[in-house]
Amino acid sequence: MAAPCADQDGKIRAVSNTALELARRVLTIEAEAVSNLVARIDQRFLDAVNLILASRGRVVVSGIGKSGHIARKIASTMASTGTPAFFVHPAEASHGDLGMITRDDVLIAISNSGESAELLAIVPMIKREGARLVAMTGNPTSTLAIEADVHLDAGVAQEACPMNLAPTASTTAALALGDALAIALLDARGFGPEDFARSHPGGSLGRQLLTRVSDVMRKAAEIPKVNDDASFSEALVEMSRKRMGMTAVVDTGDHVTGIFTDGDLRRALETTGDIRGVRISTLMTRNPRSIGPDRLAAEAVQLMESHKVNQLLVVNADGRLVGALNMHDLFSAKAI
Repeated sequence: MAAPCADQDGKIRAVSNTALELARRVLTIEAEAVSNLVARIDQRFLDAVNLILASRGRVVVSGIGKSGHIARKIASTMASTGTPAFFVHPAEASHGDLGMITRDDVLIAISNSGESAELLAIVPMIKREGARLVAMTGNPTSTLAIEADVHLDAGVAQEACPMNLAPTASTTAALALGDALAIALLDARGFGPEDFARSHPGGSLGRQLLTRVSDVMRKAAEIPKVNDDASFSEALVEMSRKRMGMTAVVDTGDHVTGIFTDGDLRRALETTGDIRGVRISTLMTRNPRSIGPDRLAAEAVQLMESHKVNQLLVVNADGRLVGALNMHDLFSAKAI
């Protein structure tokens, strides 16, 4: 029984070595394919960017087969980075979806050969409608490249497939070139983090950039607060009842005069005798850290971290207490 096992182990080792060699070869070929694109970022690339920026419509991205998958991703990237875009399947376009494309749009057609019949079939209709055409191919002399207003050369020396057949390096190059186009458009439009957050409200960045302090702070009866003539005992009861590890101290007009925290309590117990009847105004911390309700929750996090505090009072422009929040509130709102 030992011999077959040894033979099987030998086969496994041989397969493993081959897989490692192939994997390295694939990555090397695809990295070179992307690297070789750098020299082709020239006036034609700028023409494509300017054509899209000048259009009053949207970018329509199309491709068939593996190029179709790349086209979908490019359209998605553009849409999320400030360039309205969507994918249209070229075969479906010939059966009614062509009506989605208007004279104000720009069509980006992706085909490594530049001879995809499904794409070439819709080119005449696109031109008749008045839309502009950007072709991304691996063959500058192809029909699609010649018919295009702008041609972007995404050609590769070879596929990473050992048979040089399966679209691998060519799709990687097309994807990278599409990303370069999307990011160039992002920069030209001045698209920033807040714009990105508005198109990604469900993501962590969206929460961080769109969530305001007023969305997560404790309000009204939830706010721990006592008047500045309250006793230490009254403040302690309020802290225990509201479970925030602190209480705000306010005057009769609800203007913040101080804060009393768990830290203040420990320091008072260490330095003072019987403090049950002492007024809280003599034990509180004056001029506490605070933030406005319209500020971003991310700013509250930064303020807490930089000053090493776990709670913040929320005050309006007149200095009146309108809310309170602690680090747990921000964690719960996933603003961190």
